[in-house]
Amino acid sequence: MKNKSVGFLMMGVSLLMGFITYSFNKALTDIVNTVCSHGSDCPMWGTITAQTNISMGIIGFIFLVGLYFVFFPSSASSGKEKAKFDSAMKKLGNEEKAMFKLIIEENGTMFQSSLVEKTGLSKVKVSRLLDKLEGKGLVERKRHGMTNVVVLKH
Repeated sequence: MKNKSVGFLMMGVSLLMGFITYSFNKALTDIVNTVCSHGSDCPMWGTITAQTNISMGIIGFIFLVGLYFVFFPSSASSGKEKAKFDSAMKKLGNEEKAMFKLIIEENGTMFQSSLVEKTGLSKVKVSRLLDKLEGKGLVERKRHGMTNVVVLKH
């Protein structure tokens, strides 16, 4: 998942937790009102307050982390990787560049057979180009059943 999606997911979870906490506290307050005969001096009231404060703190923290992921989706390492890939692109031939761009566009993972289809090159040519990219430390091939998965090296 992308960081922005994770952020929205975390914010949604925190809102759901807030609703559950509100419902639980409302029910607990009703129970304490009917059971406790000491009035506001009853120790159960202090417990409800403490539980509410702790849960709201946790919910707030999760929500703020979600906001961070939404508004700051890229990490510092992705900038370094982009610079590494940009410098590598300058050293590649045209066919290698095209293949490398395809792999990047597919979020860094692609079946070797898909590369053959999308480039229109022969299996042998794709294999040789991937050998070159592997030799330069840009990609890695992993066996997956009867085919290979090509993965960007980070």
